[in-house]
Amino acid sequence: MTIESSAGMVPNSHSSVAAESGLRRVLTSAAIGQFVEWYDFVVYAYSAAIIAKLFFPNTDPTAALLATFGIYAVGFVMRPLGGFVFGSLGDRIGRRRVLSLVILLMGGATLGIGLLPTYSQIGLMAPILLVFFRLIQGLSAAGETVGSNAFVAEHAPSDRRGLFVGFNYSFANLPPIAAALLVLLLTNVLSGEDYASWGWRIPFLIGGPLALVGLYIRHKVDESPAFKATQAARKVATSPLRDAVRTQKQAMSFSFALAAFSSLGFYTLAGYFVSYLITTVGLNSNAALISNSVALFVAFVTMIVGGHLSDRFGRKKLLIAGLVLNAVTCIPAYLIAAQGSLATAIIGQSLLAFSCGLFWGPVGIALLELFPTRTRYSASAVSYNLAYTIFGGTAPLLGTWLVLQSGSKLAPAIYMCAVSIVVLLVVLRIPETYRTSLVHDEDLRQA
Repeated sequence: MTIESSAGMVPNSHSSVAAESGLRRVLTSAAIGQFVEWYDFVVYAYSAAIIAKLFFPNTDPTAALLATFGIYAVGFVMRPLGGFVFGSLGDRIGRRRVLSLVILLMGGATLGIGLLPTYSQIGLMAPILLVFFRLIQGLSAAGETVGSNAFVAEHAPSDRRGLFVGFNYSFANLPPIAAALLVLLLTNVLSGEDYASWGWRIPFLIGGPLALVGLYIRHKVDESPAFKATQAARKVATSPLRDAVRTQKQAMSFSFALAAFSSLGFYTLAGYFVSYLITTVGLNSNAALISNSVALFVAFVTMIVGGHLSDRFGRKKLLIAGLVLNAVTCIPAYLIAAQGSLATAIIGQSLLAFSCGLFWGPVGIALLELFPTRTRYSASAVSYNLAYTIFGGTAPLLGTWLVLQSGSKLAPAIYMCAVSIVVLLVVLRIPETYRTSLVHDEDLRQA
C-alpha cells in the first residue's frame, strides 16, 4: 500500500499562484540543468572525428575512430560508481544538493578537455588525460538524469507526473542538437587548419560557463516535498542501496531492462549515427549533422507527447508501443538512412527517433515509480547507470565494430531490434504504476 501526501508531500493540486510559480521554477531549473549537463557530456561524440586525428598517432583512420569511441565508452565505466555515490547521497542529504554537485563536476571536466594539449604536443599523456576527464564526466553524468527526473516527479501533481518528467527528460535531446549545430557552424566558418588547431576546443570551453549558469539556477529552488516528508518522518535511509538490494531486487531488474533500451536508443542517435552516416554511408558531415539534429528534435517532441499520454493511459501501454514500433521499423529506418542523401538520412533517423521517443516519454517516470522515496535515487541510479554502461556506452563502439566485422550497414539495426524484443518481454511483466503515490508506507513508518 502507498500513502498520499497529507501536507504537500506529493502535491496533487496547486490552487495558489505561488505554488504554480514554484512548480514552473522547479521544472525550468531541472530542464535547463539537464541541458547543460548533457551538452557537456555529448559534445565529445560530435568532435570524435577531429579528436581521433589529434589525440592518437597517425594510424588507420578507422582504428583511430575506434580508439576515440573506446574512450567515449570509458566515460560510462564510472557510471555505476557514480550511481552508487550520488544516488546514496541523494537519498541521504537530498536531491537538490547532489544535482548542484554533479553539474559542477561535469563543467570542470568538459573545460579540462577543451584545454588539453594534443598527442603531437605531449605524446601519450594526451589520450591518458582525455581518459581521465571522460571518467570525471561519466561519474557526474551518473547522478544527473535520475536525480533530475526524481526532483521533478516529487514536486509534480500526481496526474501530471508523466508529462512533467517527460518534458524534463526530453531536454536530453536538445544538447546533441546544440552540439551538432555548433560543430557544423565552426567547421563551415573556420578553415580546416584553424578548426584542427583551436576551433574544435570552443564547444568544450563553452561547457564550463554553462555549468555555472546551471548551478546558479539549481540553487534557486527548494528540496522536493517527498524527500522532506521522508526526512520529517525520520525515515531517510542510512544505507539506501543496501536496503534496495535487499528488498527491491525485482524492481531494480525492471529498471535495468528499461534503461538498457533507453540507453541504446539514445546513444545510437546522439552518439553514433553522425559517424555512421559519414564513415559508413559516405554522407558529407553537414548533411549528417543537420539530419541528426532534425531527428533529435522529433524525439524531443515525441517524448513530451509520450509522457502526457502515459498520464492518461498508463506507462506500460506507451512503453510497449514504443518497443513494438522500434522492433518493426529500426531495420527499415537504417535501410532508408543508408541511401546516402540528406532527405533519406532525415527520414530514416526520424523513424528511429519517433519510436524511441514514444518509449522515452514514459520511461523516466516509470523507472522512479517502482521505488519508494527513501531508496528511489539509489536504486534507480545504480540499475539505470549499469544498463547505460553496458548498452549506451558501447553503442558507438559496437556499432562501428559490427559494421567492420560483418561488412553490413544493417548490423547495428539488427542488434537494436534484438534488444528491443528482449526488453519488450520484460516490460510485459512490469506492474502498472501511473496511479500510485510516490510516498510509500515505508517512507513514513516501518514497513
